[in-house]
Amino acid sequence: MRFARFKRGLCLRTVDSCFQDLKDSRLVEETFTVDEVTDMLDGLRTVVHSEVESELINTTYTNVLLLRQLFSQAEKWYLKLQTDVSELENRELLEQVAEFEKSEFTSSSKKPSTDLIKPKLAPLNEGGSELLNKATAALDEKSKLEKSLKDLQMIQGDQKNFLKVQDITELENKVAALKCQFEKTLNDSTANQKFLEENLVTTKHDLLKVQDQLSTAEKELEKKFQQTAAYRNMKEILMKKNEQIKDLRKKLSKYEPED
Repeated sequence: MRFARFKRGLCLRTVDSCFQDLKDSRLVEETFTVDEVTDMLDGLRTVVHSEVESELINTTYTNVLLLRQLFSQAEKWYLKLQTDVSELENRELLEQVAEFEKSEFTSSSKKPSTDLIKPKLAPLNEGGSELLNKATAALDEKSKLEKSLKDLQMIQGDQKNFLKVQDITELENKVAALKCQFEKTLNDSTANQKFLEENLVTTKHDLLKVQDQLSTAEKELEKKFQQTAAYRNMKEILMKKNEQIKDLRKKLSKYEPED
């Protein structure tokens, strides 16, 4: 409403300036002939016609761009919108819009009328509402999986907080549950099925990434453990024990009878 009000005021000021320009440039004599008056009015009509036509075209195109934004958002969520062109000429509704504009933009402190009836959009049908709920749940689940992947990356190399096998099982259970949830809406429509399958594939990819991260972390942990002082000390102790056992066997062999 503010944008339309601004453009309308700009157009009216332009029309006023056309009349003022005619007064300043042509009305410099006291008397005019019929032909002169006709010529001035024709010229004024041409200028005003051009200005008003340009503004009407711009308003139409602006409304098209606004509706295009709304329809694009609705198409993204597979919403079904209904329009009633006859309502655009409903005198009662037009008067309500005029009253709303008057109450909103008046310079006085008068508050908007509480009796103004504001038409509302029709509610979504049951299928559309269910789809929005499913889509929201799928996005939430995807966000949780992404957070789990980031947490796994942060704890790589930390043996105490290392991700256990049960965490992978939990992720697999989540994927299985999400798959069951998706399958309930596969029969709604072809578009809904494609949307849900894409989310399922993305979730599976996230699971594969987590499994790959787990495998890499296990290898890195084993490599780091072999490089620790405790591992080297244990290895040296085992080597010494093996040498001692060999010496003992040599000594015992002296006392064993020959075949």
